[in-house]
Amino acid sequence: MKLNRRDFLSRASAAGLLGTGGLTTSLMSMPALAADTTGYKALVCVFLFGGMDHYDAVIPYDQASHDSFATTRESLFSQYVSANSPRSRDNLLALNPVNAGSLGGRQFALPQELAPLHTMFESGDAAILANVGPLLEPTNREMVLNGQARLPRKLFSHNDQQSTWMSSAPEGALFGWGGRFADAALEANANQNSLFTSMSTFGNQVWLSGDVAQQYQLSIGGPDNLIAIQWPPYFGAEGQGVSAMMEDHFRSQGLSPSNLFQQDITDRSRRALDANEAYSNARDEVAEITTEFPGGYFAQQLRTVAEAISLRNVLGASRQVFFVGLGGFDTHSTQARDLINRQSQLAAGIAAFQSAMGEIGASDDVTVFTASDFGRTLSINGDGTDHGWGSHHFIIGGAVNGRQIYGQMPEYGFEHAQDAGNGRLIPTTSVEQYAATLGRWFGLNDQELAIALPGLSNFTGSPAFV
Repeated sequence: MKLNRRDFLSRASAAGLLGTGGLTTSLMSMPALAADTTGYKALVCVFLFGGMDHYDAVIPYDQASHDSFATTRESLFSQYVSANSPRSRDNLLALNPVNAGSLGGRQFALPQELAPLHTMFESGDAAILANVGPLLEPTNREMVLNGQARLPRKLFSHNDQQSTWMSSAPEGALFGWGGRFADAALEANANQNSLFTSMSTFGNQVWLSGDVAQQYQLSIGGPDNLIAIQWPPYFGAEGQGVSAMMEDHFRSQGLSPSNLFQQDITDRSRRALDANEAYSNARDEVAEITTEFPGGYFAQQLRTVAEAISLRNVLGASRQVFFVGLGGFDTHSTQARDLINRQSQLAAGIAAFQSAMGEIGASDDVTVFTASDFGRTLSINGDGTDHGWGSHHFIIGGAVNGRQIYGQMPEYGFEHAQDAGNGRLIPTTSVEQYAATLGRWFGLNDQELAIALPGLSNFTGSPAFV
């Protein structure tokens, strides 16, 4: 395989080299200083790895719909009782959307595990977008069955659909729409240090990769520092001296390489160390967040993001995109046990994060949204569900036009116009339309959105949830 300089740098970034991005020159034809970067705004992508069962999150509540749903999933519902999480109608949390009139008399509810999200929805700080997913063009059941629809590649594949959600292409894509949003912000000189624009607490993710914007890795509680430099005791009595030598080594002190690859790697290394130092110094200048977060990796990721946002003024950032992840949603089996645990983590973590945003005065400036590989089938396989396509998602924040269910809520049944088979939903809102609404709020204009979301022109309009 032919590997050019640009490919090398992209692949090195994908390997998480020193936790930060490279110095490739922007080749985009984006108009300079076009994005609106006044004030501060941040997007936080909460990715639910494995494919969250949207049917088991936004649950039919009117009596007729709930009875039908309970019959379809009878054996799975019975297992929820033994898991101390009944899905009986009396135990659900009814949603009262202000646009209830557009739902054709149907009602919906959330399970007890999502109680914090229910509270935010009812208070107007959260919304639901129904049936969103990857599309190449508006599509329905008849088009799929007749072979007339252009379909996204490698549907139902975890890795490929994760990548498609993040970048509009299967695994192997180099740029994501979060990174493209960051590119637009950086072209408008939004941030003093570009490395603090795209930040991940869940490893290297294509969603954050742009042409200019490269992702900065955060470990729980701070920068992803090098052990060789930050932990002198690791080297025993000679630790301090060895630590200094290792820092000189990674900074390539005294070296002036002429080779372009060596120059880029040297610059990458130096910038990583400088960024870690700048981030650590900023933490020393800002009061620690006092909001209490739950234990567990997911909530602590969100605490780390909240801390990063609290440093926004010291770091000179007016636009940032963040990525956090929660796994375990591939519930082919033991769904009644596993899903309720994940839902509890999701809702409790987001609730704490929103409290922290209130503490630091950023409630209206930060929008959290969920994404996932795909939804799941309405049909069950005994004690679980299989890979689906479209799914329902949550958008949370003070800027959200909340207490509404956006998009087209499909039937919770089979063989309707958006059923690809077994209750796999054919999306009625594309990922590009979902992203476009977020991008406009972030400050991008139509030309910048067209660059970030090349497939957007195949669709009309986008839901106005923010």
